[in-house]
Parts: sequence; structure tokens; C-alpha cells
Amino acid sequence: MAVTGFVPPPYPHDRLAELRVTAEAVPGGIVDCSVGTPVDPMPELARRALADAAGAATGYPAAIGAPAYREAAAAWIGRRFGVTVGPGAVVACVGTKELVASLPRVLALRDPSRDTLLYPDIAYPTYEMGARLAGLRAVPVPVDERWLLDLSRVDEEDAARALLVWVNEPGNPTGSSGGAEHLRAVADWARSRGAIVASDECYAEFTFDDAGAPAPPATILAHGHDRALAVHSLSKRSNMAGLRAGFVAGDAALVSYVGEVRKHAGLMTPGPVQAAATAALGDDLHVDEQRACYARRRADALDALGAWGLVHDGGPSTFYLWLRSATQAEDGWSIARRLAERGLLVSPGGLYGPGGAAHVRLSLTQPDERLALACDRLTTKERV
Repeated sequence: MAVTGFVPPPYPHDRLAELRVTAEAVPGGIVDCSVGTPVDPMPELARRALADAAGAATGYPAAIGAPAYREAAAAWIGRRFGVTVGPGAVVACVGTKELVASLPRVLALRDPSRDTLLYPDIAYPTYEMGARLAGLRAVPVPVDERWLLDLSRVDEEDAARALLVWVNEPGNPTGSSGGAEHLRAVADWARSRGAIVASDECYAEFTFDDAGAPAPPATILAHGHDRALAVHSLSKRSNMAGLRAGFVAGDAALVSYVGEVRKHAGLMTPGPVQAAATAALGDDLHVDEQRACYARRRADALDALGAWGLVHDGGPSTFYLWLRSATQAEDGWSIARRLAERGLLVSPGGLYGPGGAAHVRLSLTQPDERLALACDRLTTKERV
């Protein structure tokens, strides 16, 4: 029987299959910079905590998160952002992608009077998909010349119907960082219209200034907790993407509601994973080392890409490069094909919204030796 309801679109990165074949055929193999999958080591203290907790994982873990995990998350927020959050205003999630996809549905159950989700029109695709899975209107918000949400361009009818506004600080795929001033403006705008603002801050530890030096990260919670949620992940911070550990914090009433729904849905982060995340959140040294690693990789890659006619015109943060042709003479798919012929797989910017069509996103999550190989291929005049 034909499906007459929701038909899932092709998964964005599945559309790269043909380019992947091209890149894999290059001698020396593919250098896959299309997905931001961490490849560097998980901190040893997290690995030990994971192993030590495995034997005791015979019972069900707490859906909202073990007290130690929530306390560690609250302590980290206080230490990193200078913002006080009680453990009772923190709830665990099974990696933040799951939370991004499920949060709109949960909030719509709480307030069915609103039917619209606003999100940046160049952004992580799951913001839009979360709205569609919840049966909500997904309305993209234009970004400005710094790739930041331009809420002045939201139609007033859409604003009045808005249940949730997503902001991503720093931003994927562009590396933009609006900082405290931008987040304050977004929070004020959302509250003035009765909407909830959710800030995806999973790249906060990789905030850099224009000179490439580490910069203080920003959080929506610095501007009050009312109707505000901050979403964080251990995937990038501590190279724990395979364990699926994250949390949401902020407005105590909203967080409590989300937690209660999650109990009924059986959405639980495994106990040993929570133990590993608790240990990782208590240590900052491994994050300092990872931050320096990405800064070094960014500088090396930019030199090679510049020599090949590509420029980064995104922001200085995260571990992504947002690249376009220096002459602006080709679109993202064309750039991606040329790079695939050199064994380098990247993501065409159109996967993140129509406004990204002239760009590609390159992730720096490859070992140093593989990135060096990719750079060598780009700076070699002969066709590989």
C-alpha cells in the first residue's frame, strides 16, 4: 500500500554516495571530512569510569540522569560559563541529536496552542526535522552577513505562532559566533512573544576569536532561565559521540516537564555512559588539548585550501570550515565534486539550507596524518 502520510526525505549525508565512490577510488583512499565525527581519543578517565561502571549496570538507569551526572553538568556550567544552575534544572538525554529531534513534540504536548518552530535558514537539518516529526510548521529564519539569526525578518504572524526558537551558538555549519550580545537579543525577542528559546551549545568549548585564539563561550542561560533551554553534549567536548551523552538545562519548570515525559518514553542514557560523562565533565585539561588540536588543524587546512582557490567566509569557531570559491564561480556540489576527485569528501552547503548552496562544509575531524594527505593532494599540481 502506498504511504500517504509523512515520507522521510533522503538522509542528508546519504546524498553523498556518488561523491564517496569517487573519493574512495583515489590512491591512498578517501579523507572523509563530510561529517563531524570525532576521531581523537576519548579521555582516559572517561574510559576508566565507563569500564568500572559496567559491572553494576544490571538495573535501569535514571531517565532524567543520575544525581552525580546532573550535579557534574551543573558544576560544569557554573565553572565554564559563570552561571548558576541547580541539578534539578538538568535532565540527561541520549546525545543531543535525539533531544533536538524530540523536544518540539514534547513542548507541543505542553502547549498545543502554538504550532510553529523557528530555526536558522542555514543550519543543522535536525532543527527542521524535529518540527516536521512533531507536526509543527517549520519556518526558516534568514541569517545576516555574520551568519546569525536575523529575527527582524520574521513575519509577525509566524512570531505570534512560535512555540520554539532554535539558536546555535557557535553555529554549525558556518562556525559563526554571536556571543553574549546576540544570545541576549534572541532571548529577549523570544520572551517578548511568549516563545521558548532553545540554544544548541554543543560546540561551546570550541569558541575562538577572529585571530584564532580561544575565546570565552556564551550561553543563553546567562540572560535568565525563564523560557530558556541550553543543550549540551559530550560528543564533541570529550570525543564521546559513540556513547551518546548529553543534557538539557535551564528553566526548571520546562526541564522538569521534559524529564517527566522522557520517563514515560523510556529515553534513558545507559548508566556506564552517565558515569563516563560525569568523569569527563569534571576535567578540563583534555578539552584544552582538543581545542588546541583543532586550532592547529584549521590553520594548516586553510593554507592548502586557499592555494586551491577556496576561501573560508564563516566564523572562527567550531571545527568546521565554511568554504566557497574565491571567484564565486561555482556552487557547492561542483566544489565537492572537484574535491572528491582529489580524495577529499566534504558536504555541499545546500544540505544545510538553500542559502548555503554556494558553499561546502569541511570538518576537521580527521587524524593529523590524513588531513596532511588531503592538503598535500590539494597543493600538488598534477591530477591525483
